[in-house]
Amino acid sequence: MAQFYSPKRRVTTRQNSPVLTLTVDNLDPFGQGVAHHNGKAIFVPGVLPGEQAEVQLTEEKNKFAKGRLKRLLSRSPQRVEPRCPHFGVCGGCQQQHADESLQQQSKAAALVRMIARETGVTPQQEPVIAGPQYGYRRRARLGLLWQPKQQRLVMGFRQAASGDLVPVTRCPVLHPELEQLLTPLRSCLSALQVARRLGHVELVLADNGPVLVLRHLDALKEDDRQALQAFARTKNVTIYLAPDSDSLEKLCGETPYYQVDGLRLDFSPRDFIQVNDHVNQQMVAQALEWLSIQPNDRVLDLFCGMGNFTLPLARRAAAVVGIEGVATLVANGQYNAHKNRLNNASFFHENLEEDVEQQPWAAQGFDKVMLDPARAGAAGVMSHIVKLAPKRVVYVSCNPTTLARDSKVLLSAGYRLARVRMLDMFPHTGHLESMALFINGSAPEVAAK
Repeated sequence: MAQFYSPKRRVTTRQNSPVLTLTVDNLDPFGQGVAHHNGKAIFVPGVLPGEQAEVQLTEEKNKFAKGRLKRLLSRSPQRVEPRCPHFGVCGGCQQQHADESLQQQSKAAALVRMIARETGVTPQQEPVIAGPQYGYRRRARLGLLWQPKQQRLVMGFRQAASGDLVPVTRCPVLHPELEQLLTPLRSCLSALQVARRLGHVELVLADNGPVLVLRHLDALKEDDRQALQAFARTKNVTIYLAPDSDSLEKLCGETPYYQVDGLRLDFSPRDFIQVNDHVNQQMVAQALEWLSIQPNDRVLDLFCGMGNFTLPLARRAAAVVGIEGVATLVANGQYNAHKNRLNNASFFHENLEEDVEQQPWAAQGFDKVMLDPARAGAAGVMSHIVKLAPKRVVYVSCNPTTLARDSKVLLSAGYRLARVRMLDMFPHTGHLESMALFINGSAPEVAAK
């Protein structure tokens, strides 16, 4: 997620500050309206471009300020009614009041501005890779809190700018199969003997049905186990129990899996998988196209997880090597490669933030490189990618700041930034995901699609 100001700077809270009448002229990726007053940018949640509003300043810094909406004086045609009854209180979504085109345009424009500012290269804006705006999330974690005075169990998401739980009965961004579990699940958990000692519950939608992971702080008695199994049978849910952060016990159900590029990938419910299946399918297909894999290519997949890109690449290349820092993901990648009869895919468990030059894979040669790092980016491996001199590099990013930083290493080594696309992986939120194609020297660019 992009950040346009530093939270470490000194903040002055305005007491009894005057109310300003402002017109918002832009939207930042977080869904905040951006207005200007006396040469200073003012960020106001809940106001859209073109709207005039009465705003009271709440915080002020040297170069910008924050305000809260007191009264909306005009209404943008791009303002829509949020579908979620908890919007504005729950901290999960920030932009349900803005229509789809405005959300995507503001994020895509912010991505281009940031890359241009940091690298001096202004990429051409391309169509956003997107899917449904609602019902897209196939994973969510809900907090559980027993309220002794009310004698009830609260299940919900964290409140915006607070650690308090917002009781949630609906969540339109959740896949419908998960959303419809919210009310009966809370009823089931409330009736357990261990209801006062529950931590959280994770919901995951696999291709073979919903999966539930229950974090419980005390051991479950047999009656509670039977109650959960009865719930699982009624709702066709696979249930895992998590007595601590390291342990996982399957109480009932099938091993979850999802499919990508015609491959089946089994996974543990705690494994990282992309939250938005529709966008993930398109993202993998775009990466395959941009890399233009040839039958004799050797491909390196950095930060490979359990093989979301690795295994589709292995269907097309001579050999693919995946590098991942989480041992369980490496094991699952190896298992899924074997299960899908992809003998040309190999995985290494290595920390890519350490000295990669000494790691066993580093002495190998590669024609193409794929990387999908976490928010911190890939600073530790960029110089080695340059040494490998691959013909093409595809970089998938969840943080445009580190994408821009890492891009400079490739650009200074003679690569050109050929393509950039914004991924609308998390509609209605401030997450800004993207993917970029770098081509070595004068190699021809792939045809646009």
